[in-house]
Amino acid sequence: MTETALHDSATGGKEAPRYPLARATGCPFDPPPALAELREHEPFTRVQVWDGTPAWLITRYQDQRTVLADERFSADTTKPGFPTQSAGIAARRRSGNPLPFISMDDPDHNRVRRMFTSYFSVKRARALVPRLTEIIDGLLDDMERTGGPVDLVSSFALPLPSLVIAEILGVPRADQHLFQSRSRVLISMNSTVEDTMQAMNELGDYLGTLIDAKVKDPQDDLISNVATEHMLTGATTRSRLVQDAMLLLIAGHETTTNMIALGTLALLRNPEQLKAVRDAEDPAAVAGAVEEMLRYLTIVHTGRRRIATEDVEISGQLIRAGEGVILANDAANRDATVFDEPDVLDVARPNARRHLAFGQGTHQCLGQNLARQELQLAYPALLRRFPTLRPAIEEQDIRYKHDAVVYGVYELPVTW
Repeated sequence: MTETALHDSATGGKEAPRYPLARATGCPFDPPPALAELREHEPFTRVQVWDGTPAWLITRYQDQRTVLADERFSADTTKPGFPTQSAGIAARRRSGNPLPFISMDDPDHNRVRRMFTSYFSVKRARALVPRLTEIIDGLLDDMERTGGPVDLVSSFALPLPSLVIAEILGVPRADQHLFQSRSRVLISMNSTVEDTMQAMNELGDYLGTLIDAKVKDPQDDLISNVATEHMLTGATTRSRLVQDAMLLLIAGHETTTNMIALGTLALLRNPEQLKAVRDAEDPAAVAGAVEEMLRYLTIVHTGRRRIATEDVEISGQLIRAGEGVILANDAANRDATVFDEPDVLDVARPNARRHLAFGQGTHQCLGQNLARQELQLAYPALLRRFPTLRPAIEEQDIRYKHDAVVYGVYELPVTW
């Protein structure tokens, strides 16, 4: 069956809509309103991605959990028909480089992932608290000395996780700008194939050189340890380690950066919720607030993507082998069958941790413990240091990252 015929048979003759869908004007924290309609009336619907490739868009919470737990849905982005986010991202997957572990299936995915898990455990994240606190206090001191207005993104939200993930991996602090600038290209859905490949090659060459240096002079960091314990023993290769380190470096700062900045803005728009976070004395209350922020914002807003390796029926819907699926996590995290008043930001929500912001199942986000710890420290510290914090620009002047795989703001001038 041709792609056109497949579209027609699945959509009653209508052309499948292009995904991602558009957010409503004036509602920067809410998912596209069409997702709620689909979740209610058409939880499995056909869409097409940037190049016309068709895919099933799945919007209900429980259906997404089912797919994420089913090994018949592959994360391998090189499979024909996989619904990639952009031309640049598709080109990266066709480059001939090894796939990062996030795009592998078990058992290979789990085998490679285990090389990194100890660096992102709950125990390791808790042990980092003194260093995280030191970094946070230093950045806030710099903001205070500078005086408002300052850009919250470049002065706080970006350097905090960048410094942390660089120290974990063993990337020199002086090289932050290199990986920050290349990662912006790599996560943009508007990047050309040429720009994407150049950024990937430059960052890959840098990391390859760094790996070689670590082999000659190992330090106490992730790249040194994985290179000496796993690469030199043949459990992984230099080229695969380059791709996995690139994934960790990009994901380790882009997601938390955007959660800090967008989350702060969401709290500033909800003063009662801001006060609850700022004044919370119980760490458990702050932890719960972070889970609610993760649910409410769902910054990985282009959907988790898989492809069926055999015919599968989910809630009565047949998905055939070779058909791609897109799991709209932002729709699932606003599912009223799971979360009461899901469109309301409620930092005291008792079941917020049921969200799918970190995914589910074997591919659940490796760095979630670190991200949680960073956010649990960053929000209260910022709000307590600057109790009169407020945006220094009008709402209509804020630039949101509609064109990036990870949603957020490009900059957020604030004063106090």
